[in-house]
Amino acid sequence: MGHLGLCESAIKVNNLKEEIGNNIKVSKILQDEDEGLLAIVGRPNVGKSTLFNKMVGRRRAIVGDEPGITRDRLYGTVRWNGRQFRVVDTGGIVPEDKELIPSEIFRQARVALDEAAAVVMVTDVRTELTGPDMELARLLQKLGKPLYLAVNKVDDPKLEAEAENFRRLGIKNLWPISAEHSTGVAELIEELMTVIPTIAEVEVEKRPNNFARRILPRDEEAEFGESDEDYEDTEQEELHATDEDALEDRLLESMPNEIKIAIIGHPNVGKSTLLNQLTESDRAIVSSIAGTTRDAIDEVVEHAGKRFRFIDTAGIRRKGKTHLMAEKMSVVMARKHLEEADVALMVIDAVEGVSALDANIAGYAHESGRSVVIVVNKWDAVTTARGDESKPAADSRVYEEQVRRSLKFLDYAPVIFVSALNGKNVKRVFEAVERVARQRWRRITTGEMNRFLKNVDFERASVPARNKIRIYYMTQAAVAPPTFVLFTDRDVKLHFAYQRFLENQIREAFEFEGTPIWMKISARKRREFVPSVKKER
Repeated sequence: MGHLGLCESAIKVNNLKEEIGNNIKVSKILQDEDEGLLAIVGRPNVGKSTLFNKMVGRRRAIVGDEPGITRDRLYGTVRWNGRQFRVVDTGGIVPEDKELIPSEIFRQARVALDEAAAVVMVTDVRTELTGPDMELARLLQKLGKPLYLAVNKVDDPKLEAEAENFRRLGIKNLWPISAEHSTGVAELIEELMTVIPTIAEVEVEKRPNNFARRILPRDEEAEFGESDEDYEDTEQEELHATDEDALEDRLLESMPNEIKIAIIGHPNVGKSTLLNQLTESDRAIVSSIAGTTRDAIDEVVEHAGKRFRFIDTAGIRRKGKTHLMAEKMSVVMARKHLEEADVALMVIDAVEGVSALDANIAGYAHESGRSVVIVVNKWDAVTTARGDESKPAADSRVYEEQVRRSLKFLDYAPVIFVSALNGKNVKRVFEAVERVARQRWRRITTGEMNRFLKNVDFERASVPARNKIRIYYMTQAAVAPPTFVLFTDRDVKLHFAYQRFLENQIREAFEFEGTPIWMKISARKRREFVPSVKKER
């Protein structure tokens, strides 16, 4: 291929300048302008993701022996001696490969290279230099940016001499390292910090301890010795007309500055397309090949003064349907990122409808306590762009009823209909996410809960006599998700029908749209109330 291949690559780079510029504008949103970016590039399976994980200090990228595991760009932060800079991991580059996925990987890598202040090319000391290595080195040298060659997998001092053979690539700054064993990584970081702009280390936002014990209106022991009337009087003194405003203030204080949203669903339902629309960029590789996304890709977007971190996870398959190690790891990581999120966007293919796998995936989100927004994607395919004109267009109300029947346990989740391909209704995702997030961190005072409790007719709950309990009072012990503690007369598991009835009553009174409600029982015995004797002065 030689000179002709290099010319073709150069032409492609020039043609993509405008597209790359748009991507950079989005990817740098909310990033400090003085904070530099390091790009890690190289051929497949040379250890780029292992080096990336070592630099950021956690397992952010999937690693394995299979070539081509990383496909999209993965961003992280390197923190070192009180300073920090950004780093991006790219997929394995094979410049001359014309297949869809490799060419898209190359395009994603070009975006990273254009953003970067410095570049590290990673090679494997145990392999011979190849034509693609030489071509990639020439392309990187033409960028005119600080360039370093990290010869990886130098696990034995004897291999350091072999690393010298890679000077044939023409890159002066050569560093023999072993990313897996951390050998030489610290020295490489210190050298990189001499050429990459850094900023003072920013402390990671710490989420509030959602399960911190609530401050009850009186000492707990004294509280159980009071009569219902005396307890109510105490609450009446505590609550005033301004409680609504005070509650709003506490809500805003407890909500994090950034809402984390995991985009989940089975393969090929349009999760990556949705991410690209939400971020207004080609952030994720999109193709009709199921399982294109493997690593979880995250992107921070500012919308209407709020910060949203969208995480595009790999499509979750059925057990037994994942064969490659990378696919299995991507499913594990998808569930891990779901559990770290605040809100889950459950994406459903409008053409296929709700499948058993969809219900299974939605169950993960529900059981892990995530707030949920159901996103019915490809809505245009069953309405305006329907291929079969003999069939009537789908009705959103009828379709939503079908979704509700299939996902009964998510009856609290809002449903929105979008077309990620053309962007129709995608902006409504921001509105829905913010709405359910506010409900997720909402806190109800103990006085409000007990006034609510007095108005509940528990005789309407169809519960066997042996499972009935008496609730003395209840309090909200936590947010995210809202968690209520029921102080009862018996230490028994709350019957499903009883819990369902009480949850419906809570939602009717306080809404809690989009978020699950958890309940815990604390069995106590109410002692006979003995009035306290006031001491004479």
